[in-house]
Amino acid sequence: MTKWLVAAALLFAAASPARAADPGLPTSALTQLRHVIGTWEVRTEYLNPDGSVARAVDGTYDFEWMIPDRLARGTSHIPALEQVSAILFYLRPAVHEVEMVSVGKDGDLWVMTGKDSEEVRTTPDRAMSDGSTMRLRFTRYDVQPDRFNSKMEYSTDSGKNWTQGNRQTFVRRKR
Repeated sequence: MTKWLVAAALLFAAASPARAADPGLPTSALTQLRHVIGTWEVRTEYLNPDGSVARAVDGTYDFEWMIPDRLARGTSHIPALEQVSAILFYLRPAVHEVEMVSVGKDGDLWVMTGKDSEEVRTTPDRAMSDGSTMRLRFTRYDVQPDRFNSKMEYSTDSGKNWTQGNRQTFVRRKR
């Protein structure tokens, strides 16, 4: 699956216009991509529906350029959960979007899309095994040069109501 993601990303990049002196690149989304490059120590707090912390785990996220100023690849490692996820984070200037895709060892591919001027990305509704649907929303906030926070919320009613599922604190690893 990871090889397929990389191949898809390369096809996407080949079909994209060249990046050199491209005035159409969105400043906010490009700033987001440039900011995440590097290694991050991450504390993830999984939340109960009432907002209390159910479990906290530590891990790392690593991001590097595949195509500078267009496409970053990353890996998330959370040892306590025996979880590794592959991530692609890229710009879609023709449609004014920034998109992130992630796939873990379960093979589930999540596509998160947002406006290139915002720090919010949302998945489409996904059918669950019980017949319900779930939509995820990721918001990055309190962004500083070497730190930022992120929260994941979920909705089971196509985005009418949201419940916070986790929150994360990212701190850039010192070189």
